[in-house]
Amino acid sequence: MTENILELRDVRTHFPIFTGFLVKKQTGSVKAVDGVTLSVRQGEVLGLVGESGCGKSTLARTILQLVPTTGGMVVLNGRNLGEASREEMQLCRRDLQMIFQDPYASLNPRMTVFAALAEPLLVHGICGKSEVQSHVEELMKLVGLAPRFARKYPHEFSGGQRQRIAIARALALKPKVIVADEPVSALDVSIQAQILNLLSELCTGMNLTLIFIAHDLSVVRHISDRVAVMYLGKIVELGPALDVIDRPSHPYTKALVSAIPVPNPDIERTRKRIVLAGDPPSPIDPPEGCAFHPRCPHAVDRCRQAVPPLVAAGPGREAACIRLGEIS
Repeated sequence: MTENILELRDVRTHFPIFTGFLVKKQTGSVKAVDGVTLSVRQGEVLGLVGESGCGKSTLARTILQLVPTTGGMVVLNGRNLGEASREEMQLCRRDLQMIFQDPYASLNPRMTVFAALAEPLLVHGICGKSEVQSHVEELMKLVGLAPRFARKYPHEFSGGQRQRIAIARALALKPKVIVADEPVSALDVSIQAQILNLLSELCTGMNLTLIFIAHDLSVVRHISDRVAVMYLGKIVELGPALDVIDRPSHPYTKALVSAIPVPNPDIERTRKRIVLAGDPPSPIDPPEGCAFHPRCPHAVDRCRQAVPPLVAAGPGREAACIRLGEIS
């Protein structure tokens, strides 16, 4: 895992706010993603975590160009996706696929499993009509579904089975990068484990690069090689999964980690939970300086004056905190 397959360079995704009826005027913007710089290596599983509203899903859709970038670049295999033509982008779609959060909504209820899996194969010319049957059966076996279910509709499957179909559809074009936007959050705990194990096996067996978005740090710790922590559209900590979750550096990451339950009553009773004051600031009007300072228990005056950059916080680790090294 030495070669970067995907690079985000100062990526910004802002949504304009307009007022007025006859004459519309832009009065502001929602800064959903605000200056994300990140590299993902070939064959790596990168976990992306943060509380709801921090910009994780918007960043995922920006990577796939489902939402256009306001600024910065998304570079896949050396190609800037923001400058790609429609024909070039269609070719890039083969290498870049997405697994959506809700398997109930991401599948067309009027299409059978066969039709859903055959469509990308035929549209992108992966195989002819005479070969599509065998390709669909191979995809279903790959995700643990019996080929005899191919003529059924999505409503005839459980939530876990639907998500397996969605994974099979994402694998149909043999992509190099898959973005999974909270793919297990809508599933039961026992089914979550099955889907996580399936994704892990597929990444290892097919040398897939996976960007795994979640809010559950224990799930991210299980599947990820590295973890990026987002807060209000920015990356505040980045590093190896075990290091970041077991020994967090940023105060925000420490608060997230303290919320992970421990399945030992004796240890759980003695743990100290870090409860953050207030609500996350609005992305329409983020605070000056460090965006986390209104809720940070360690904030000082200089935290309000400058936006902290990502700096080294250990081997292979970075954190965006002015007081890094001063707080424990």
